[in-house]
Amino acid sequence: MKAHHLFAFLFVFVFGSAFPQSFTMQQVGKFSFPSELTSSPTGEKIAWAMNEQGKRNVYFAEGPNFNPVKLTAFDSDDGQEISGLHFSPDGKWLAFVRGGDHGGGNASSTVNTENLPKLPEVEIFAIDLRSRTVKDLGPGDNILFGPLGTVLFLKNGQVWEVHPNYDKAPHQVFEIKGNVNAMEFSPDGKKLAFTVSRGGHQLLGIYQDANTAIQFIAPAFHRYRSPKWSPDGSQIAFIKTLGGEGAAFPLLEPRHEPWEIWIADVASGKAKKLWKAPETLPASFRYGFFSFPKNEEIIFESYQDGWQHLYSLNTNSGQQMILTPGEYMVEQIKLSPDGSKIVFSANAGAEAEDRDRRHIGSVDLSNKALTWETSSTGIEAYPVVIGSGDQLAYFSANAQRSHLVTIKDGNQTKLLQENSIPADFPQNQLVTPKQVIFTAPDGTKVHGQLFEKEGGPAKKPGVVFVHGGPQRQMLLGWSYMDYYSNTYAINQYLAEMGFVVLSVNFRLGIGYGYEFHRPAYGYYQGAVEYQDVKAGGEFLAGLDQVDGERIGIYGGSYGGYLTSLALARDSELFKVGVDIHGVHDMDGRYELSNRYEQAPDYEKAKETAWNSSPMPDLDRWTSPVLFIHSDDDRNVNISQTTNLIRRFEELGKTYESILIPGDTHHWMKWENMIRVDQATADFLKKHLMN
Repeated sequence: MKAHHLFAFLFVFVFGSAFPQSFTMQQVGKFSFPSELTSSPTGEKIAWAMNEQGKRNVYFAEGPNFNPVKLTAFDSDDGQEISGLHFSPDGKWLAFVRGGDHGGGNASSTVNTENLPKLPEVEIFAIDLRSRTVKDLGPGDNILFGPLGTVLFLKNGQVWEVHPNYDKAPHQVFEIKGNVNAMEFSPDGKKLAFTVSRGGHQLLGIYQDANTAIQFIAPAFHRYRSPKWSPDGSQIAFIKTLGGEGAAFPLLEPRHEPWEIWIADVASGKAKKLWKAPETLPASFRYGFFSFPKNEEIIFESYQDGWQHLYSLNTNSGQQMILTPGEYMVEQIKLSPDGSKIVFSANAGAEAEDRDRRHIGSVDLSNKALTWETSSTGIEAYPVVIGSGDQLAYFSANAQRSHLVTIKDGNQTKLLQENSIPADFPQNQLVTPKQVIFTAPDGTKVHGQLFEKEGGPAKKPGVVFVHGGPQRQMLLGWSYMDYYSNTYAINQYLAEMGFVVLSVNFRLGIGYGYEFHRPAYGYYQGAVEYQDVKAGGEFLAGLDQVDGERIGIYGGSYGGYLTSLALARDSELFKVGVDIHGVHDMDGRYELSNRYEQAPDYEKAKETAWNSSPMPDLDRWTSPVLFIHSDDDRNVNISQTTNLIRRFEELGKTYESILIPGDTHHWMKWENMIRVDQATADFLKKHLMN
């Protein structure tokens, strides 16, 4: 009997959870997550949205003390996000959109996570900051404050208007063929510049009033984007790209995507080209920051030197100047209310680990001086300038504390809402991930973050985490994206259980330069990035403290795709996996058109796409798998998982699955997020620990 008890004890000690659990998934899932940080054009005012266990509300703070005030009372976990926070030009109103899923397709379509008989609406709200009154302005999205306090918004591709001060129904501002997709008021508020898509071309128009014909600026058979007024209102700058459809060039050969910066005289409507992107792959067109802060200066974002950087363009000479030189990338760029300063986040700093962090930088546009506003071991993101520019607000986190709003005034910082962290949030129990670098078979250096709790058995099971996107970068702390704050929480929970977790920043991700971000033969053109994932699994299996026979993998979205690829190709290495709303079938990436002309490598491209998916290797897939998908996913259609499960059943393969009705790709309902997180951890534990 004693021998039996001893054997049972040893079995649980060796194969069960390596540590007694000091926190639950639900507790670590209570991480704070602010979003939509914005500052008022006048005064020292900021506002943001806060997600607290699915309860999303608007908060406001005003200098000099910046004491947070909760302005809304949406106090249920109902899956309704808050987006598009905007101050009115006079700083007296704050508007926002409630509902939808603005991280995916059909962003303005309602989300019904509670599966109610009557669908929720995507609605615009306005808050009178003097009385703190919240007013429902009705259905709408994509809001813009007008100079007289009106709120403009888009509905069915048309421009509508409503005034929060009056009880009048919204009305359509003007009627136009096509879909309006960008709007900006002139500095005096008398004219509205907009772009309207009409199929193969996109026009730039100016609306003045109901009695004046719409003025089209230099109409052409191209696509005009991002209209920006000069400060004096006499000119408009815009981006010009190709229109229509071109020749059937080879599909597997990358091509430069040309783009130009143009400027137009508003009075005459005549436009001229200011700048043309170099005809290289890194300098190809990509959506990015574009602004007109001075009459003689345009600021734009470009990848032309191999890193995402800011450039200044002189409107008189056409000469450009880089504002953020160095081997790092800039993102989350904001112009100060007075146009004198630009702030941004970047993976730059004095330490090698800063490549996997974010810090805040600023550029004074009067002298082009670059200043690093933050440093050290934290993660800082989404900066905004407050008032005259002497103060900043941004999100900050570290390895243990999730993101909160921070105020920086000179060398002093103030953390807001620290007392809102739940008492049972396990901040003091979380590990600090370590930066690791390993090498893929072709010699590419790959960064990762290793999560491990000290102590435990000599040999622990390992888990590889692969992010989605794929244009993402996992960090040495809490992510500035809600989806990846969640996966960071999962990784912390797995480490607490006794797993050694490796988060892999594979190729196609950001933060390591153009060649890493846009490698040849990626995704459905060869899946070259998979070798980074496999190398990560082999690196993890080779660690002294890891049992190489107990390696699992999980990921969502693009990470789900790489998870399924790993299980199909390398079940001997990856013993188990959790595939969360993954992409699986690449066969439909190239649709055969009715045109006579076809790309010369069309058949080869189709074959390559098929071989880049897990489908041709399903016979080799022997590892247990858990499939998870929600059926209102706007990023990865649920058919991707439905079809793969059907193939599993046709082949007689076993699997486990969870289908969540009504939710989206981003787990808008916190309860659903926790369910998915717990199921992921339990499945990995069942197959690697028990």
